[in-house]
Amino acid sequence: MSIDLRGVIVATALPYKENPAAPAGLEVDFDRFAEHCDWLVSNGCRGVGPNGSLGEYSALTDAERRRVVQVAVEAVAGRGIVVAGVHGPGWHQARHWAELAAEDGADGLLALPPTMYRASREQVVEHFARIGEVGLPIMIYNNPIDTKVDLVPELVAEIARLPNVSAIKEFSGDVRRLFEISEKCDIDVVAGADDVLFELMADGAVGWFAGFPNVFPHESVVLYEHLLAGRFVEARELYRHLIAAFRWDSRTEFVQAIKLGMEMVGRYGGPCRPPRGPLTAEHTAQVRADVERAIAGLEAHRAAAV
Repeated sequence: MSIDLRGVIVATALPYKENPAAPAGLEVDFDRFAEHCDWLVSNGCRGVGPNGSLGEYSALTDAERRRVVQVAVEAVAGRGIVVAGVHGPGWHQARHWAELAAEDGADGLLALPPTMYRASREQVVEHFARIGEVGLPIMIYNNPIDTKVDLVPELVAEIARLPNVSAIKEFSGDVRRLFEISEKCDIDVVAGADDVLFELMADGAVGWFAGFPNVFPHESVVLYEHLLAGRFVEARELYRHLIAAFRWDSRTEFVQAIKLGMEMVGRYGGPCRPPRGPLTAEHTAQVRADVERAIAGLEAHRAAAV
């Protein structure tokens, strides 16, 4: 596939509304989700990534999970790209979601290695090979914290030889890996954790599969463009305001934290489905403090630029 998966692609949060008949009493609010996807692209983001961990894909029914991709495609309406999460315990499930994503108009796929199982090297390669047979470009996703399968550089190089694998979302937190990956293969490295964005892009990452742009899309795009162009002084000035909030993207409570951040800037965040419950009082206070710091810093930065 010729399309690349670079740029600021937002792992979209998913809004719910109360409905006693829905799972855990929460129904997916597709109208709000469509509006959110539109808002992100209108603020300069390259695209959206529905059905990622931030989108609570594992808490959705099969019908909901498919509809999320359809709504994202409809809302973006060709103004950006849709990179659909197709994570699954086995390749047969992941390929099923990839086939549906292709049918529904997604431009690319985000795929973890097998979830819920510590797969071998050979099994990981087969997993991505089977997904690649669907024909859409794939961003493989290294998240050893959740999957217990680490896509180390040697394994990335082997996977990169597969048809349609074009990028890796690197979420290990080890920024030293980028150079080693680049030495071993030709694959686009995409920052997968907000709080190592600066370091990874300074070392040559070309994209950002992002969490906190759900809260600060315009400023995040400006930050990304500074980094991509090598304007590190300007980028650092923005980044220092955002980094305290960005650290929540690497914590267990990242979904709840980002939804609270959305509420703080006048967006709708709302609740999460189980197993995610509300933030503790301590976490709520800390998220509020970190996001307030970001808001104040960004306001001061804008005022200084006038």
